[in-house]
Amino acid sequence: MAAQKRSLMQSGQQQSWTDDLPICRLCGVGTAPNCVYSADAKGAQTHPNEDGHLRFRGEDGCFLYGVFNGYDGVRVANFVSQRLTAELLLGQLNSSHSDSDVRRVLLQAFDVVEKSYFESIDDALAEKVNLQSQLPEGLQFHQGQKISERLGLLEQEVSGGTTAVVALVLNNKLYIANVGTNRALLCKLSSDGQNQVIQIGRAHTTENEDELRRLEILGLDASRIRQAGVIAGQSSTRRIGDYRAKFNYTEFDLLKAAKEKPVIAVPEIHGGHPLDGVSGFLLLMSEGLIEALEAAHGPEQANQEMVSMVAAELALQTNLDAVAQAVVERVRKLHHDAFASGRLKAPAQGAKHEDMTLLIRTLNYSVDSSALTPTQGGRIYPVSVPYSNNQGTSKTSVTLSLVMPSQGTLMNGSHTASTLDEITPTLTNQSPTATLQSTNTHTQSSSSSSGDGSLFRHRGSQAPQPDETGRVEPYVDFTEFYRLWNAEHSELASAAGLGPQ
Repeated sequence: MAAQKRSLMQSGQQQSWTDDLPICRLCGVGTAPNCVYSADAKGAQTHPNEDGHLRFRGEDGCFLYGVFNGYDGVRVANFVSQRLTAELLLGQLNSSHSDSDVRRVLLQAFDVVEKSYFESIDDALAEKVNLQSQLPEGLQFHQGQKISERLGLLEQEVSGGTTAVVALVLNNKLYIANVGTNRALLCKLSSDGQNQVIQIGRAHTTENEDELRRLEILGLDASRIRQAGVIAGQSSTRRIGDYRAKFNYTEFDLLKAAKEKPVIAVPEIHGGHPLDGVSGFLLLMSEGLIEALEAAHGPEQANQEMVSMVAAELALQTNLDAVAQAVVERVRKLHHDAFASGRLKAPAQGAKHEDMTLLIRTLNYSVDSSALTPTQGGRIYPVSVPYSNNQGTSKTSVTLSLVMPSQGTLMNGSHTASTLDEITPTLTNQSPTATLQSTNTHTQSSSSSSGDGSLFRHRGSQAPQPDETGRVEPYVDFTEFYRLWNAEHSELASAAGLGPQ
């Protein structure tokens, strides 16, 4: 019986009943595996990707999304993603439910999922306890070796856990349920054309004051926990699975004084947030992605930087999976370059990054490039624009789309260098329009995006300084613009004497 249950669990890692559920086409997912750098900045993956995700469309206008940060194996993340889907998309939710009803269903689902997981490893745990009892002195060496090897396999089978951030859309309302250290960001386009960035909830870590108070009520020393920074080997104070942290917590000196389980799987639930009239996107991010970006840029502007990168890719591509993957790859490269140059903000953790997952769900947000084309006709040409974080220590770039009118002759390609909004090449009949599906970003608590990590950054009166050759670093790269323009207007461009210099 035990072997049958374990076989079923293992086969479920390759195939799942959720494979037949309809995938939501309004979202995209990007991933990257973990990486450890050597002294010469070359990277190597140290273990299989342990993250997981889900993105399903249910009935009655219900959508379910999730990102799971597994550790010590992917088994728990796989189990939770499959079972949580079953607990939420098989008729448990409908349009008649109120906000309190939805929150109740979410709480019950997380509780059932964790209990079901521990039931699934009951037989393996029982065998493990039985074998441990057979290890007193007096056994033959070869007998003890066989038992030790079997115990090692059983430990791998039952160990591990996962954190989870889950988003549910029902009745055009957004609900977020979070357990652990993943993150949910809601980006809403305001009436004045700016992006309002809202982080929904806080990570459950030893730096979370509410979590420290909860643990203190249980009889634990909050100051010791804060100083340790980890609980039972992980930074999260809430997680799913991890039987040692749940049932053997008295083995840990930091936790043995607790009156009851200190590490829990109870989600913190937010919502419902009305989505009527909201234009923007939702981001679900794994802990590995967050930490990599914060190590490269610093934690202060990580949310704004992430939204800026997503908006820039949405302005370039219509495939949401490609958008999410491009952003993850950009974060991966930022982290690598920051390590190679010695500019990491968290050097103690920066010699590696964990698995990274990003899920993007658009909300009435057009990713159709034709939407950028003016009604009188025209063609979109990309212009690469660099931006950096607020310390000016790292650069990436976004792409501004110059929509060139289809009529008229290009006469001059002049532009000013004070702000991005002033990049306006002159034409005889019409002027091009500059468009980007993201402008400035700021947090919910910010009154202005000026001076933060926003995309458009005023240079002020200070002139750029020349390098040792006397050249000034170009602010805008028109290479791709000229390449496309010349390809279609070679004769006009030649007559005007334009081209990359």
